[in-house]
Amino acid sequence: MKKIILVVASLFLAQLSYSQEKEIPEMKFQKGFAKMDFLPINMPNNEADMGFTGIHYNIFLNDYAYAGLGIYGAVSGIRGGFFTLGVNAGIKKFITDNLYTDFGFHYGGGGGAGAPDGGGIFVKPHVNLGYQFKNFGINAGWSYVNFFDGGEIKSHQLNVGVEIPLNYEYADYDASESEYNFEGLQKSGWNIPSKRTSFMLHFNNLKISGNDDNRNVRLLGRNTIRLAGFEFANYFSKNWFGFVKVDGAYDGIKAGYMDVFLGAGYHYAFNKNRTNILVKFGAGAGGGGGVDSEGGFLIYPDLSIEQRLFEDTFIAINKGYVMSPNSHFYTSSYGIGLKYYLERNGIIADEKSFSSGKFKGLEVITKHDIYFDAVRDGQPTEDLHQISLQVNLNLNKNIYVAGQTSFAIYGNAGAYAEGIVGLGVKTNPFMNDRTTLFLQGLAGAAGGGDISTGQGLIIKPSAGLNYEVTNTLGFRVEGGYVKAKGGNLSSPMFNFGINYNISFLKMNQK
Repeated sequence: MKKIILVVASLFLAQLSYSQEKEIPEMKFQKGFAKMDFLPINMPNNEADMGFTGIHYNIFLNDYAYAGLGIYGAVSGIRGGFFTLGVNAGIKKFITDNLYTDFGFHYGGGGGAGAPDGGGIFVKPHVNLGYQFKNFGINAGWSYVNFFDGGEIKSHQLNVGVEIPLNYEYADYDASESEYNFEGLQKSGWNIPSKRTSFMLHFNNLKISGNDDNRNVRLLGRNTIRLAGFEFANYFSKNWFGFVKVDGAYDGIKAGYMDVFLGAGYHYAFNKNRTNILVKFGAGAGGGGGVDSEGGFLIYPDLSIEQRLFEDTFIAINKGYVMSPNSHFYTSSYGIGLKYYLERNGIIADEKSFSSGKFKGLEVITKHDIYFDAVRDGQPTEDLHQISLQVNLNLNKNIYVAGQTSFAIYGNAGAYAEGIVGLGVKTNPFMNDRTTLFLQGLAGAAGGGDISTGQGLIIKPSAGLNYEVTNTLGFRVEGGYVKAKGGNLSSPMFNFGINYNISFLKMNQK
């Protein structure tokens, strides 16, 4: 009898183990590439060319077609603070093993720095020829820029770009918040080295410095520009990492200042990995809000100290500089942030041991925002249309943290832009597990385009509905209200868009 019970128990445990293994979500693979490009835009009225540089990320839809997102900023000329956001689409076909053609299209919105950008909407088709090396590619060719909604910027020009492959693994979004033990994951496709990533929400301060005859000191005094923003970093070795940092002003000067940096840094951990020192250097674009950053090219050296609060969450303080290379715009930078580290999409890591893994849901939302009767400081009131990007990270099945940036496309406010963050709650899926209702509240920096936002702080509560079409794509509609603190903007709003939904494996340490 004991032998029979033992055999039955063994079969049951084997079946249970097999079932658990089969239930682990399938690892899927997405090919993609990051791109940085540059184009000198011929400006009207004999103005110096505006050097326009972009950062993009595109995913392949099949062997040759791609789509993605990109942000541009001015880095030379006289329009520092000119920024845009847009979507990309194109076809990349190889002629030989290394030589390829790239026919693409960018649709976006933005502006700033007093440029003749009209409503802000623009198109940028391109035809490029490229060469693929082992770890990167280069390309160049013709492009055309047209701010066609009342703008005067229309230019044919050469563009040049550098691309690096940037692929990722993922699971279907419905795997979100599912947890599995380490032993089960060892028998799955997730038994590969993990990747380290960090995300930080921060408040930064730029103390305007320089001699008394410095133009920005004369214009703005020695004010402190107060900013809110985020920083995303990805590690390519134990200590070295690359990062993207985006900030927008909400106090201290007239609304409208923004900066975007791309850079690299070195991470030194001690005190049993509870304390970190990070040295960073970034370069990018910035300006707006009355700041004279000349062409817009800025550099960002920085030193940060981080202390663990709990598990993977750290508090960070930083001290550095945000400045133009010739010190025409020169500020002392300091701030504080909340930073979250994660080991993702693999269970093998040096000097770390894991107990389990949990899949976390990630939503990337591209949408069209409408503010009805958006009040201006000087111009007549009219509706404001924006192109908007929102990213949601699930904290659990019903609560998520959100970050959003938006740029004007119609409504005679091409310089207007937003950078806001907040929290949301959502229902469990219903109606064949395809429909979800949500409620969220966001706040942050906004300004430019004569929109009446005071010094830049806005709040935006809203509610809406998501409908899942495929495992990764869905539609979204949303309504709410936007209110500026210190300004007259107070408008009902509505938007609609497309969701790209996936989940990734986050490992939990022992």
